[in-house]
Amino acid sequence: MNRELFILLNLFNLNSTNEMDAALLPINDQLARFRQAIICNKTLMTVLSRAAEMKLPNWYLAAGALTQTVWNVVTDRDPELGIDDYDLIYFDDSDLSWEAEDAVIQAGKKIFADIPTEVEIRNQARVHLWYEKKFGKPCPQHRSSEASMTTWGTNTALIGVRLREDGEWDIFAPWGFSDMFTLTVRPNQLIMTEETYHKKVQRWIKLWPELTIMPWK
Repeated sequence: MNRELFILLNLFNLNSTNEMDAALLPINDQLARFRQAIICNKTLMTVLSRAAEMKLPNWYLAAGALTQTVWNVVTDRDPELGIDDYDLIYFDDSDLSWEAEDAVIQAGKKIFADIPTEVEIRNQARVHLWYEKKFGKPCPQHRSSEASMTTWGTNTALIGVRLREDGEWDIFAPWGFSDMFTLTVRPNQLIMTEETYHKKVQRWIKLWPELTIMPWK
């Protein structure tokens, strides 16, 4: 029996445990539950594996696709339901030109050409150059991918995963996992606008009516 299947059978038995109760588990058990939910999404795992091969600096597969996979597992849906993109981020402040970022994006298009869902690649060192024009609120110049993630607009986005060379996972989750398992959505108002928050949650509640949406104010 391979290692992933062994963990899946022993730590993520959906028939014996209410996954919403995972929010009450110790953090190491929450990490195990999170990991096994993610493994259920085969497209995500393919993207994660190929992203590691790109060897981008300070990279993560991040944001909604991870949380939405967990929501789908918790609510017994197709693990890929409702996921409209996979966010692959990295941090390279050695060249802030669009041309340098676009070269990475074009390389990614070849690597992920057969992936049915868009893989969006963005250099977090450049976000401050375009964010205000697109979203209407200024964004600080980030010093790392982790610093960038802490500013993202909802708790659902504050999660990132990457594969190390030894095959283990690095997981960055500044707001933890409890809200993820209890299907709770909260705004992060550092740079998110109220209008953008409402647009996001209106889409999500149609796909996952079990969600608890916390108000902006």
